Amino acid sequence: MIKNFLILNCIGKNDKIGLKINNKFYIHNFNLKVNKNDQLISNILNMIKKHKVNMNNEFSLLVNSGPGSFSSIRVSLAVAKGIKITKKINLYGYKNSDLGEFNLANIEILIKKKLIQKNLIKPTYLS
Repeated sequence: MIKNFLILNCIGKNDKIGLKINNKFYIHNFNLKVNKNDQLISNILNMIKKHKVNMNNEFSLLVNSGPGSFSSIRVSLAVAKGIKITKKINLYGYKNSDLGEFNLANIEILIKKKLIQKNLIKPTYLS
């Protein structure tokens, strides 16, 4: 069961990252005036540091695999795979249409209904 996780919802529109740790959920919305792709890693690091997250094999990362912007999805997938390799955490992908509104209740439904794919991320880009 996925208990603590980081979720990347970066598809080029209404981009957000969320962190569930110790039964608390935090959301970071991206500033629309800056290049979100450049800020993704620093925002993740700031969030992890601020909430003193211990990324281990019990921690999970969920990443939106689209459909969405080519560059936004590629950047978030690259970041997610890099974190998975370096921290040896669980990586899951989900489709944008399966999530609905970005909140903890919907994310937990996504997990309970098993609408996530472990280690198998097939991005869908908008043409």
